[in-house]
Amino acid sequence: MSELVPGGNLPLPGGVLTVRVPGPFDVCALVSDDGGKVGGDADFVFYNQPTAPGAALRGDTLRLEPDRLRAGATRVTVVVSAAEPGTPLARLPAATLHVTDPHGRLLARFTPPSPRRETVLLLAEVYRRGPVWKLRALGQGYADGLAGLARDFGVDVVDDTPAGGGGPTGPSGSASSPGARPSGHLLPSAPAGSSPTPFADSDGFLALVNSARASAGSPPVALDARLASAARAHAAAMAAAGRLGSEGPDGVSLYQRVTAAGYAYLAVGEHLVSGPRTPAEFVDHCLRHDRAGRTLRDRAFSHAALARATDARGGTTYWTALWAGPLTADGLARTTAEVIGLTNRERSRAGLRPLAVDPPLTTAAQAHCADMVARAFYAHTSPEGTQPWDRAAAAGSTRRTIGENIACGQRSAAEVVEGWMNSPGHRANILKPAFTHIGVGYAGGGPSGTYWTQLFGA
Repeated sequence: MSELVPGGNLPLPGGVLTVRVPGPFDVCALVSDDGGKVGGDADFVFYNQPTAPGAALRGDTLRLEPDRLRAGATRVTVVVSAAEPGTPLARLPAATLHVTDPHGRLLARFTPPSPRRETVLLLAEVYRRGPVWKLRALGQGYADGLAGLARDFGVDVVDDTPAGGGGPTGPSGSASSPGARPSGHLLPSAPAGSSPTPFADSDGFLALVNSARASAGSPPVALDARLASAARAHAAAMAAAGRLGSEGPDGVSLYQRVTAAGYAYLAVGEHLVSGPRTPAEFVDHCLRHDRAGRTLRDRAFSHAALARATDARGGTTYWTALWAGPLTADGLARTTAEVIGLTNRERSRAGLRPLAVDPPLTTAAQAHCADMVARAFYAHTSPEGTQPWDRAAAAGSTRRTIGENIACGQRSAAEVVEGWMNSPGHRANILKPAFTHIGVGYAGGGPSGTYWTQLFGA
C-alpha cells in the first residue's frame, strides 16, 4: 500500500477500481481528455447523475473501470466538497482518499494538506499514460464552489439568478454542474490580501503569443485549464507576500502547483512579473527581453496560461505566465536518450568507450527522480537512508560498482550535461573508464522544477 503525497503517482492494475472518501462529503468525478476538458453532460458523475461509461457512484464510493470510459477519455478527476453546501473543508475531518484493487486490497491512500477557505477539493486523478492507467494525488483546493470548478473543466456556467434571488443556477453549453451555485470566476483558494483575476483567450493573450511564435516558426500553444489553475494560485500567493518568487509564502513552489493541478510536464517555463496593466503589456514586456522572448517562442511548449493578482495593500499587480509541454513516454525516451548521447560524446572526446543503456539502472534512476519530486528532497540518500547502490539492486541490477550524478533546475539535456561536466565530481563519474553502463531518469515538479539522475554501473 502506498501513502501518496501531492504530485505522487503509481500505476494501477486492470479491472474495477474502488475509490472511496469516507466522511461528511459529496464525491463527484469529471471525465475529461488530455486537455482537461469534459465532453458533455455525461462526463459529470455526481449524486444526481451517478453513472457514466466506466464509472458509477454510490454514496461515498466511486467504482471505476478505466478501460470502459467513453472514447477519447484519458482522465477521471475525483472531486470532494462538503455535504452541506458552502461549508469550508477546514471545518470537517480530513478528506482521505482510499483506492482498492479488484480484489479489495488497499492500493493507495492520500490525505491532502489541511485546507483553509476551500469548499471544493480536486483530490486525485486516474489518468492514462500510454497503455497504463495511473493514479496521481492532487490536493488542489478552490474557494468558489463547484460552478467555478466546472468552468475550469470547460463548462460555461451562467449566473442567471434574478436580482435579489438566491436559488442555484445551472450551466449552459456542454454539461450541467452538480450542485453549482452562482460564484463568478473560478479562483483557487487565495491567501488573504490578494485579489486574483483569471484570464481567458478573450483577453487577447493567446492571439498575441501565437502571433509572436508564428513569426519565429514555432507552433501555436493552447490554453490549458490545469496550468491556469496553477498560475492563478501562484499569482495570488505572490500578491499576498508582496514579492515575486517561484515559491509562495506557503512554501509551495510554482512547479508543485503545476503538478498538483494534474499537469505532468516534460518541458516547463515561466514568467513572474509585476507592473504590466494588461495582457498586451505583459506580452510586450516579455518580447522586449531576450531570455523571456526565447521562452515565449520555445518550440518545446504546446500549452500556456496567464494569471494576475493585485496586492490589495499596495496595489501592485503580480503576473504568472506558464509554458509547458506534456510528459509523454516518447518524449521522456527522447530526452533521456539525448542525455546519454551527450554523455557518450564527452567520453568519446576523452578516448573512452561509450556507455550502454542498462534497463535496471534506468528504472532506478527514473524512480529516484520521481521520489525527489514527490517528497521534495534533493540528495543521493533518500529520507529513509537508501543509497544509489541500494536503489540499483532493488531494480534488479547486478552491477558490482555503482555511481550516481543528480541535478535539479536544468531545463534541457544539453544544460544538465554541461553542468555535470563543469563540476569535477560529476565529470569524474561521466569520464570514469571502469563504467560500462548507464541509466538516466527525469521528472518535473518539486521545489526546483526539474530533477535529473544518471546512474552508472560496471
